[in-house]
Amino acid sequence: MDYTTIQVADDGPIRTITLHRPERRNAMTPAMQTELLSAFEETAASSCRVLVLAGAGDAFCAGLDLSALDKTQDTTSSDHRAEAERIARLFLALYELPMPTIAAVHGAAIAGGSGLALICDFTLATPVARFGFTEVRIGFVPALVSAYLALQLGDKRSRDLLLTGRIFDAEEALRLGLVNEIVPRENLALRVQSLAEILLANSPQSLAATKRLMTDQHRTWLDAAIVAAIEANAQARNTADFREGVAAFLEKRKPVWNR
Repeated sequence: MDYTTIQVADDGPIRTITLHRPERRNAMTPAMQTELLSAFEETAASSCRVLVLAGAGDAFCAGLDLSALDKTQDTTSSDHRAEAERIARLFLALYELPMPTIAAVHGAAIAGGSGLALICDFTLATPVARFGFTEVRIGFVPALVSAYLALQLGDKRSRDLLLTGRIFDAEEALRLGLVNEIVPRENLALRVQSLAEILLANSPQSLAATKRLMTDQHRTWLDAAIVAAIEANAQARNTADFREGVAAFLEKRKPVWNR
């Protein structure tokens, strides 16, 4: 398949998928989400044994492209639900890939970008990497990523990050266990390669079975969490706060919330 918003490159058994909208800090549009989902599904069925997820330019991924979200006032409720379901499929496809996944985070990974980075089995970050679940700042709900964050952090620490919407650095992400290692930018590619080689030395069948086992241990809870998240995501897109938050962001002003 030909892609326009991502790049897919194979180096032997290692596949790298690079988000490639550097002029927009790799912010996700519906087209990019569709292409990523297709690439993940294609990778799952391939002979690839390790997947690396990266971003072009200065950022890993700035989350959803808010200029695309600004058009949601003309979108129906069924369209909102379809968009929420697409993002849910995207995150779940990444989470369920049978081969190990490595996120190489060299810059900002915000909102849905944090989701992509932290859902990977391994997250390597440079010292300047930044993370944050900033949806509440624009009247949105960090719904779909919340399920995966709760699995990694538990309820209390997840509430801190989701309710404050604050940006946190790689050091804090490491302390929280969301990042595996902090690597100098100049060494990131080599460290990704060395980690991939460690994984390649292991049985691919055992790796896939281990990932499937760990997913199945959380399956009942995760399935219910995703259903609730889709509903929350779709409903949030219909609110006045969401429309105001997106407009304020694009107009570079403070939002005025409903009381």
